[in-house]
Amino acid sequence: MTTTKTMKVGIASFEDFRARTMAIARGDLHPKASDPKVWFQSTESFARVLSAKNRDLLATINRTHPGSIEELAERTGRAPSNLSRTLRTMERYGFVKLHRGERGRIRPEVPWRAISLELALS
Repeated sequence: MTTTKTMKVGIASFEDFRARTMAIARGDLHPKASDPKVWFQSTESFARVLSAKNRDLLATINRTHPGSIEELAERTGRAPSNLSRTLRTMERYGFVKLHRGERGRIRPEVPWRAISLELALS
């Protein structure tokens, strides 16, 4: 898959995110296509998931297209069990896709070229 899109991420408190969700459900707010698709409660939680080490991991996946977590482990020097946990977390946020194949093989893919953080100052 060619990565051509940018994933937009937002930061919002739980209360703000809940209010936004309720406004959408009531029909008071119509999200734009350009709105963030993924939300974090703090810049710290965003930074934990997309640490420098994990950004390097995404870049390695994007650049080398490993066929399995084991291949990725060889390329990064990280333990497969560590990679598996990290990739599952990143999959929950949509930063990676994990394709399940034959005999339990899991092939990671990064469907994005960039991740953009939108941070309101108000």
